[in-house]
Amino acid sequence: MKTYTALCIILSALIVQKTIATTSPLTPYTSYQFSIELEHNIADLWWTVDENRQEITFELHIKTTGWIALGISPAFRHFVLLRIIAGGMKGADIGLGWIDSTGQVHFQDRYAHDFARPVIDNTTTDWSAIKGREQNGWTAIQFKRFLDTCDSMDVPIKSGTNILIYAYDLEDPDMSQTGGMIKYHENRRGSRIIPLQSYGNPSPEKKFVDLDYFEFKLQNYVVPANDTTYHCKVYKAPTNFPQRRHAIAHKTMIDSNNRDIVHHLLMYECDPTAVFDDNNLPNGLCDDINEQIIACSSNIATGWAVGGEDIVDLPEITGYPVGGDFEIKYYMVQMHYDNPKLMPNRRDSSGIRFYLGKELRQYDLGYLSLTAFATPVAIAIPPKVDRFIIDTYCPAVITKSFPQSGITVVGAFPHTHLQGQSVWTKIIRNKKAVEYLFNAEAYDFNYQFENILPKPIKLYPGDELATRCVYRTTNKNEISL
Repeated sequence: MKTYTALCIILSALIVQKTIATTSPLTPYTSYQFSIELEHNIADLWWTVDENRQEITFELHIKTTGWIALGISPAFRHFVLLRIIAGGMKGADIGLGWIDSTGQVHFQDRYAHDFARPVIDNTTTDWSAIKGREQNGWTAIQFKRFLDTCDSMDVPIKSGTNILIYAYDLEDPDMSQTGGMIKYHENRRGSRIIPLQSYGNPSPEKKFVDLDYFEFKLQNYVVPANDTTYHCKVYKAPTNFPQRRHAIAHKTMIDSNNRDIVHHLLMYECDPTAVFDDNNLPNGLCDDINEQIIACSSNIATGWAVGGEDIVDLPEITGYPVGGDFEIKYYMVQMHYDNPKLMPNRRDSSGIRFYLGKELRQYDLGYLSLTAFATPVAIAIPPKVDRFIIDTYCPAVITKSFPQSGITVVGAFPHTHLQGQSVWTKIIRNKKAVEYLFNAEAYDFNYQFENILPKPIKLYPGDELATRCVYRTTNKNEISL
């Protein structure tokens, strides 16, 4: 097992935010950093994070003339199955609103003690409406709350992954009863898991249909009937591009028949000095071919895991180089299959595709990995521990080759294996911790994302980087490596 914090690096201080397609016929009240279609032609959400005020503003549109609700749900880890039970009512912090017959917006701060009707939070009111309207059969409400309200009946919106739940009804609450009686929403509900503070805003695939692309895919690989399988395969970089090109987006292609067993995909850059027989590239169980793939096991270029977005756009001023004189000539793709039912004869053709822009962008994008290798002197986690910390340090000698003007970090892909609970990296400058490079305070192995930083961060020659990974092994009876 390896633990990584992979960082997208470009020589620029600019990042472009964009809005993806939504289906609401109503125009949002303002422009936002992020948006997502929660449910096609039913529910859309926009939001902006104000770091200075530590506040988040939402705008929720749902196709109904009754009440609508958005909640932040805690995660409950089921240790027998090693799964996150996400999007549940119990413990959820909920904002619920509606528009009455006079056009006035109403909004309530509610809390779900259990799998039952959420009660009004009488401790403090932390969700507050800004404005709202009902039009063309849709309800739209703009509202806000602090990221951390310090209220025991609220769920903090932490950096890293967040669990959103939403629901709606066809009627407004019955205001003849105290606080307003809300009817059970039945199946008018849903959930999404996304990093609210660092969402990547993926574009629809139709944006890339007329672009060249290359892909690395398995071909009918027979997945072993084992609980867990790690398969590794080395691919040669495309050779049909004599001039350098820029990949501007990539799509993870999970075989539609195997969504239930493909857990994650990681793509590594092989060392530029690596030499392989192109007619017999390493391909097999990762442990079995470990010695053959050592040169391809250090630097993660990108990845996907359950819950993540299939399409990832790169910032509009940068592209990942390929072809021509680019030094990386081989890549390795690691596939993790999770097959607890030990199903035999499952064949998989999953992989990853890169879309190439028609013109070179202003800057090349590269990747830096901060890692601890899984050896007894690096990662050896005892069982039955609630919080086990592993620290790694990148000294100044590593960054001394950075340009004097610095390099700019725009995104991060944190990755640990099952027991990981949080991952962060701090910048140490002149022997002082100056800021987080990235902080996945609420890390979830089952929902891994390429995170766009709220603002680009500069690294300079002589900077040092301290990375901490926190693990929990209360469900384990043996040491974890």
